[in-house]
Amino acid sequence: MEISVLNINGQETGRKVTLNESIFGIEPNDHVIYLDVKQFLANQRQGTHKSKERSEVSGSTRKLGRQKGGGGARRGDINSPVLVGGGRVFGPKPRDYRFKLNKKVKALARRSALTYKAQENAIIVVEDFNMEAPKTKDFVNIAKNLKVDGKKSLFVLPESNKNVYLSARNLQRTLVTLAANVNTYNVLNADVLVVTENSLKTIDEILNK
Repeated sequence: MEISVLNINGQETGRKVTLNESIFGIEPNDHVIYLDVKQFLANQRQGTHKSKERSEVSGSTRKLGRQKGGGGARRGDINSPVLVGGGRVFGPKPRDYRFKLNKKVKALARRSALTYKAQENAIIVVEDFNMEAPKTKDFVNIAKNLKVDGKKSLFVLPESNKNVYLSARNLQRTLVTLAANVNTYNVLNADVLVVTENSLKTIDEILNK
């Protein structure tokens, strides 16, 4: 699949790049995409949720009523879960939600996500660019020239660029990431990918190991 390379003014440069079929043209695997997205979201969870069980609730341990003959359930002390203000049965406890995925599974998930974007014609390739100073207005103009303003866009850069990052930081529907850090969730969450030429080379190197 060939894509024309644009400059930041949205004009064609006359060059074209060929997307690697082993990355952008495979048979997508929906299950590994599900696993990778599930792991990504699980890793974002703090896992600090906690509720008190009956042994942790402050209150007297005096038995409130007789064991039998009351016409209701046995309930023991005032901390019983059947009473208002009592402890919670099997409540949440602090835990780590992270789980392991094999590297090959994660790589297949990324290739599958990138293939979906290629099938949707949602990939724009631009020549490598830089910004002299961090200025959101200039970045918005670039997005307008590329016709991605108003869309969820993922800008993929080959290496860290502080000016570009700071210029896009305040834009709600725009995310800037490095080619080495591209993940399945961000690819699928974006409406369009804006990838620089050198970023494509980095993605090829990483996903073709």
